[in-house]
Amino acid sequence: MPVFEYKAMDMDSSSAAGTVVADTPAQARELLRGRGLTIMQLAKAAKANRRSLRLGLGRKARASHVQSTEFVGELATLLEAGIPLMSALGTLARQHKGKFQTVVKQLGDRVSSGISLAEAMSEHDAYFDEMAISIIRVGENTGSLEHALGRLAEFAEKAQQLRSRVTTALIYPAIVALVGVSVSIFLMTYVVPNLLGTLGKAGKELPAATQIVKSISDLLRNWWWLMILAVAGVVVGARMILQTDRGRFAFDKFSLRVPIIGPLIRKENTSRMAVVLAALLQSGLQFVEAIRITRQTVPNRVFRKALVDYEAAVTAGRDVAGPLEASGVFSPMVVQMLAIGQQAGQLEQMLMKLSKAFDQQVSVATTRLTAVIEPLLIVMLAMLVGFIAFATILPILEVSNVL
Repeated sequence: MPVFEYKAMDMDSSSAAGTVVADTPAQARELLRGRGLTIMQLAKAAKANRRSLRLGLGRKARASHVQSTEFVGELATLLEAGIPLMSALGTLARQHKGKFQTVVKQLGDRVSSGISLAEAMSEHDAYFDEMAISIIRVGENTGSLEHALGRLAEFAEKAQQLRSRVTTALIYPAIVALVGVSVSIFLMTYVVPNLLGTLGKAGKELPAATQIVKSISDLLRNWWWLMILAVAGVVVGARMILQTDRGRFAFDKFSLRVPIIGPLIRKENTSRMAVVLAALLQSGLQFVEAIRITRQTVPNRVFRKALVDYEAAVTAGRDVAGPLEASGVFSPMVVQMLAIGQQAGQLEQMLMKLSKAFDQQVSVATTRLTAVIEPLLIVMLAMLVGFIAFATILPILEVSNVL
């Protein structure tokens, strides 16, 4: 759809400029007049600008989960207060800044042109995923948009908290590891060569530990470029393998077997599956459509395959316990609760109970993971730096003893 650039004056005689999405210049002018703007200049955006707009807001853009979560919650609050949709979008467009402000403005333009909010959001899939669009579409069709947005905001907040909890648990260990590796590289490439240079000229044989450290130091100083190329090659090769279905499935299956990390991944995927499927079913989506959308939100491919088998069993009217248990990714408790919920017609309630239970388990698991990794990293880095220091000082002590 064409993008038009405009310059205008608002009701306060202040200048305003920006872009508007419309089929024709006449429609663009009508949209701008609806905002209370007096149009001074209107022209179709140049190709370069339209290209940059697509790159900034398209599928490959790095959308902010925080911004979209805040937007959904704020829009739900405004609609529940009785504010019309267009007024609510206009208020939020003035509140947000940057690229997301442009997104909100374009949502308002498209809704005012007559299309639904869900359809307008589908044009910005970098910010609004299929689950959010589906819930909002059902809410619009049933006349309960504010309730649908409320449920979506509640889910988005839970998902954001889950991501933040896992990320926060890994930040401190990552910082400690980065600092430790940086200090070790500095010691090996600057301190060790300067200290051992004089001793090497004396012709005295160095201790075994010192020779090991010196060899590694020489390797880092003389062949650093080759090591960088090797690391880059491994990273590129790993990314290419993970982009294939077989490679990603094998990696996800292996990750579930890793001690400490595997159980955390299993619980996080189970919690995400339960809360997403419950939110979709409570919004009124059909089971098959809800399962399809849920599969896309679960990052682990092994879990996705298990959900495919689960959907097939339910669609065929078979017992769901067998396929769920055969997948090997769900615990006996999860299998039993899903089977009972399906048979009793209370699947949404069972899913919410599972979500709460596993959300608490993820919280406990991340706390334990941090408690294990932090001291382990500190001890390992202390041993590494201590070995380098010992190997560097050892020949100096031996020379002092001889003297």
